[in-house]
Amino acid sequence: MTLPITGETARWLAIPFGMLFGVLLHRGGVADYNVIVNQFRFRDFTVLKIMLTAIIVGGLGVWALHGMGHAEYQIKPANLLGVALGAALFGVGMVVYGYCPGTGVAAIATGSLHALVGFAGMLGGAVLYALSYSWVETHIQQVAALGKIRLPQLTGIPDWCWFAILAAIAGTVFWLLETRYNKSGRTDLKNSRV
Repeated sequence: MTLPITGETARWLAIPFGMLFGVLLHRGGVADYNVIVNQFRFRDFTVLKIMLTAIIVGGLGVWALHGMGHAEYQIKPANLLGVALGAALFGVGMVVYGYCPGTGVAAIATGSLHALVGFAGMLGGAVLYALSYSWVETHIQQVAALGKIRLPQLTGIPDWCWFAILAAIAGTVFWLLETRYNKSGRTDLKNSRV
């Protein structure tokens, strides 16, 4: 059983949910160019804290909805070379642009002109990817392709254990950021928004 939100209703609900997402990004401080750049300079860990929290909370939410029969996993193929190259390209783009796609759109909504210019670059990159898709699919996506598989299937470790591991990692990272880094003077966490 899935939730009865489909078709036109789902399309129209995307607008307020997208707006809410943008407001939350802005309120979390990650629609600020300096916050994103300072994450990569190891001076502000707001982005890391928000992402770890979102991964765990969102993952637990999907896992719970799946367990209750309200959602189905939409598993994408694990094409390791494609993921590695895409992650590297995304990371370089995020450092140069100062935003990820979601935070860039949120920054545009706040009136950021440099975010608007970078957004044009994102659209250009999307067009180039679309034009090269058949080559990428043939020459990159087939290398180290594991198919549609999840970590629990690959490792034999159950879902709840993966979430416990992620929560332990996040808790340790949060503790280190708030105690060790703050006391050592290696970074200024007082500017961190989370």
